[in-house]
Amino acid sequence: MVFEEKMITNGEPEEEEEEEEEEDMVDPLETLRQKCEESEHCMHTQARLEKCETRVGSRSATEEDCTEELFDFLHARDHCVAHKLFNSVK
Repeated sequence: MVFEEKMITNGEPEEEEEEEEEEDMVDPLETLRQKCEESEHCMHTQARLEKCETRVGSRSATEEDCTEELFDFLHARDHCVAHKLFNSVK
């Protein structure tokens, strides 16, 4: 009986405590991506992507897609992140 009580009190932490710990953790990659998206070059490529998406979305029958613009934006953002990411990793 005493052993069972100890298991209950010393067992796994409650789920609420685990969720609180997870909320406190911030992924440095996501933080850097957000900062890099605000850089001039990334804003330029993002504007081109949004312009393309608007153009393609306004047409009912088109074979055009925005793959090139998307890759340009992701490349610019990831290039910015690559120079800064490993400085913040322990």
